[in-house]
Formats: sequence, structure tokens, C-alpha cells
Amino acid sequence: MSDDFPFAPRGDHREIEEGDRLAPAFDAHGLLSAIVTDAESGEVLMLAHMNAEALRRTLETGIAHYWSRSRRRLWKKGERSGHVQEVLEARIDCDQDALWLRVRQHGPGACHVGYRSCFYRRIEREGPRRGGLEFVAGKVFDPGRVYDEENG
Repeated sequence: MSDDFPFAPRGDHREIEEGDRLAPAFDAHGLLSAIVTDAESGEVLMLAHMNAEALRRTLETGIAHYWSRSRRRLWKKGERSGHVQEVLEARIDCDQDALWLRVRQHGPGACHVGYRSCFYRRIEREGPRRGGLEFVAGKVFDPGRVYDEENG
């Protein structure tokens, strides 16, 4: 994989906020947050992280790649499950430290636990269940058939 995808050097705030060059601001761990939504429905599917290599591979291939903080390695979304994310549009925020990926989710779900979206629980804010979690979606696939414990 090439290291020459055209990331621009970080300039002054005007260049970063109003300019037309990609100059990502990776955090102290070398990561950007990426919000991933279904391009058709707008549903939030997941929040993930990308290092420079993951961002380059995503932009070069059109398939989402991320950095796993827990496994400390690069991974292509769907490499084990086949539930790849085809990137239809990538946007970066005003100070270029967060991404929004609009994807076509192939396969039934994006969540390694078996749900369509990683955001399948709502936090109860009031009443006797205050602070509890309410499931707002059901599983769409059996993760036990797709992943093993070590590589989930």
C-alpha cells in the first residue's frame, strides 16, 4: 500500500477550516474518529477509528478499513464476516479531526455482536429504569457463526 496518498501538511486554521486540501489531524495515538452511516437510510452504524494507513486504504480502495484499538492492528471491515462497507462518500469535519463515512453496508449488519448498528440500546433518562439500557433493535445475524472469540 502506498504512503503517498495526498495528505496535505497542516497549515494555519484558515487553510484547515476553509481550504480544499485533506490535512487530517490525527490525535496523540495517531487516530481519527470515523462516524459511519448507511448512505441510503442515514442510520448510524458505528463509530470506529482510523490511523493514516486505514484512511489511505479506505480512500484508495473504496472499502472501509479501520484501526482496532483493542487488537492494535489494521483491519478491513468485513474481512472475516463478509459484511464489508463500500464507501460512497467520505467527509471530514471543519478542523479535520473526525470523519463521516456514508457507506453501503453489505451483509446484514455492521456490529460484531450481531446487530445492524452498534447503537442498539437507548439510555433510560427518567423513571424507575433511569440509567438502565433499553434494547431498541434485535439481532440480524448470529455472531457465533461468523466470528470466534479471539477475532470478534
